[in-house]
This record gives sequence, C-alpha cells and structure tokens, in this order.
Amino acid sequence: MNRPYNFSAGPAAIPEEVLKTAASEMLDWHGSGMSVMEMSHRGKEFISICEKAESDFRELMAVPKEFHILFMQGGGLAENAIVPLNLSRGATVDFVVSGSWSKKSRKEAGKYAAEVHTAASGEDSQFTTLPDPASWQLSRGASYLHICSNETIDGVEFQQLPDLKALGSDAPLVIDFSSHVASRSVDWSKVGLAFGGAQKNLGPAGLTLVVVRDDLLGHALPACPSAFDYKVVADNASMFNTPPTWGIYVAGLTFEWLKNQREGDAVGIAAMERRNVAKAQSLYDFIDASGFYVNKVAANCRSRMNIPFFLKDESRNDDFLAGAKAHQLLQLKGHKSVGGMRASLYNAMPMAGVDALIAYMREFEKKHS
Repeated sequence: MNRPYNFSAGPAAIPEEVLKTAASEMLDWHGSGMSVMEMSHRGKEFISICEKAESDFRELMAVPKEFHILFMQGGGLAENAIVPLNLSRGATVDFVVSGSWSKKSRKEAGKYAAEVHTAASGEDSQFTTLPDPASWQLSRGASYLHICSNETIDGVEFQQLPDLKALGSDAPLVIDFSSHVASRSVDWSKVGLAFGGAQKNLGPAGLTLVVVRDDLLGHALPACPSAFDYKVVADNASMFNTPPTWGIYVAGLTFEWLKNQREGDAVGIAAMERRNVAKAQSLYDFIDASGFYVNKVAANCRSRMNIPFFLKDESRNDDFLAGAKAHQLLQLKGHKSVGGMRASLYNAMPMAGVDALIAYMREFEKKHS
C-alpha cells in the first residue's frame, strides 16, 4: 500500500511500524488470547503494558524520580480545567497568552481560580512573536504560571522554557506540551507540571499524559472530581478508574519506536529533535526564499511541529489543496480561525514527506506565477 503523507495537526499520523505491530496483535496480544481492548485494566497483562509504557517514557524524556507520570482522559482541553482544580489553591493564576490554545486555557481557568492574570500576551503581534520573559508582569504569590510551549494553530514555539526563579517568581511552571511532546528534550528543572493529549505525537486520541512534580499533589479544590485529582490518580498508578487502555498500549509502542530512532550519533529523543530541526528548517527555507508563499511568524520562535503558511494570492487556496490531495499530500488546510495552510511535521512525518511537499509547492508556484 502506497500511504499518503498526512500533515494533519491532530489526530495525526502514527509511525507505520507502530500501526503494523498494533494490527498484528489486534486479536491476540502476546499469546494471551485477548485483544488489548478486551483486557481487564487490572489484569497482569495490561498492568505489564502500562508499567512498561510509563518506564519507557520516563527513560526517553529523562523524567526525574520526583515527578509522577499519569495516564488520564479528557485531552488537553479538559486539562485546562483539571490543572486549576488541582493547583490554583484559591489564589491568582498567571498566564502567558501566546496563541489560540493559551487563550482558551486562560478562559477556562477563570472558572476555577480566584483570579486569572495575564502576565504577557502576543496578541498585539497577532501571535507572530513571543513576549520577552524580561517583560512579563508576574503576580506575587501566584499559584502557578501557565504557558503553551507550542501553539498548534499559530505556529509559535518556546525554543527555551522560561526560568521563573530567575524572573523572581516561586510559582511552578505549567506547560501544555500537547503538540511537541517527545519531539525535543525538556528541562525538567524549570517545570512543575506538563500535560498533553496523545493524538499529535504519542498515539491515538483519548489518552492524556500528565507529568507532575510530587510536591504539587494533594492540593485539589473540594469541587475537583476524584478521577481528576492528581494525587488520587498517582496513588492508584493511573488505575483509579478504567484508563484509556488502547491509547496507553499504542503510546507504549510509540515509545518503543522512539527509543530505536537514530540520527547520526544521536539516539531516541535526541535523534528525533535533530531530525525535526532539519525537517522544519528545510520547509521554512523554501517558504522564505519564495515570493509565492509566506510564513508570518518571527524566526526566533517558529514552531518545528506546526508550520502555518499562506499563498500571497489566497484566491488559489482551493486549487492548491486539490492539487496537494492529488499528490497524496493530505490535511494541509489551515485552522479555520486563521485560514491559509498548515503543515504539521510531527515525529511520524519523514523527511521524504517534507521533500514531497516542497516539490509540490515548487511545482504549483511555477505553474501559477
């Protein structure tokens, strides 16, 4: 089967090797006589799947022992409520609004936190730049500061996480890393909590990954549902309620795939990061050299994962998308809130897919110039 290149922002492409393994084990996982979808989440078979997935992710991302890895449900959108229910402590919550997703997060947190304060915003630049951390107006005594470290819609990414202690704040940093988790390393010394939906880089929709530091457990508001209380989930090894078993299984296969990736002398996440830098740079270089396409994001904060671009003559958008589909280049239409095009270059997208996209873009430009 000649599979097309899928540039969807999510649910997104899954590595072909992972799909083949899942298919081969669909009816009978390791001689158990059961599909993973049929197993008890408390049976020894699934417990072994879950424990290995957690261990592999901890190894891959070098997650320190003082952090808990939780497998939850609800997606990144639900975490916008679950985080303040666990961490706001009836105090002010700070937000850096860098795009559409952090804007949604700020609005949702307003339902649960005593006060939501915008420490900085990129809205004046139409979210094409990131506010300099030196300019952030941080609240005294804030319960946490929230950032979306990669904005899927707007295509901006924090190339380095802010050091809140250096900025004079003791608040823990909360990052929504949904759309670039496992694409690059994380400096956990700067992070209190990280969360992300699986459906972009880790596996199928339905699984949410939360990595939370031990000292942040046990502070949930009374209104927080037990199934969303991080301490309850941690104390029960993600088994307080029935977890998304299939999602955990496929994520575990993805973690195994990631561990085996090599790029030169780099292995695992380091190899993926090197590969992702090369893929993104290749597409950005082509766009920047073109008089036909444009990317509006400042060069110092361009996302490696999600590259929005526009045709200078947007009357040709439909023709561009139809031609892309004919070339087996799928899901390139930009988000409805911003228009244009968007190429998501998650871990499962090979360099060959980027090369095919550039070749088509070059062909389309030549035909319509």
